[in-house]
Amino acid sequence: MRFVLSSNNKGKLEEISKILTPLGINVCTLKDLGIEMQEPEETGKTFKENAKIKALAAYNLTGLPTIADDSGLEVDALGGKPGIYSARFAGENVSEQENAEKLLSELKNVPAPKRTARHVCCICCILPGGKEFFADGIINGSIALEQRGDQGFGYDSIFIFDTARTFAQIPIELKNKMSHRAKAINNLYNKLKSYINSGEV
Repeated sequence: MRFVLSSNNKGKLEEISKILTPLGINVCTLKDLGIEMQEPEETGKTFKENAKIKALAAYNLTGLPTIADDSGLEVDALGGKPGIYSARFAGENVSEQENAEKLLSELKNVPAPKRTARHVCCICCILPGGKEFFADGIINGSIALEQRGDQGFGYDSIFIFDTARTFAQIPIELKNKMSHRAKAINNLYNKLKSYINSGEV
């Protein structure tokens, strides 16, 4: 079965493919299909809503089973921000470094015990006929006092996941096995496996 990923991010493609391949699912990108798609406006108020917006955009273009995800960082001391605005927390078209620096600035007077946070990922999968699956993944942690490590991307250099290390201080391969996205993909795997075994496909 061919599934299309509503993203041209090679890292996401590799991560998702590795988990879903045992189900006989071949995941490709829109670029692999020779399709150019303008990024849909993410008007949703939740990760789930935005994931569905992105999945529907690709599904309507291809008619193929489609997978899309939306993810972000929620910080308790900021009332759950940046949340769905994680990629543009410091403004439109800003760098990941600027987003991380803004977050640290917002938390400059918050002591370590109150810097709890979590990475959240929601995946939407749409199958021909309109069948939808949603799968979530969460990893809890806290925000460091300063950036540490040089691996990963986004907020990895300030997200502490095991009381000591940030995501940017561990090998990418290890992070990919335990990340919020990996958890969401594994949850999707279980749902698709049950659906395929039911004979409804």
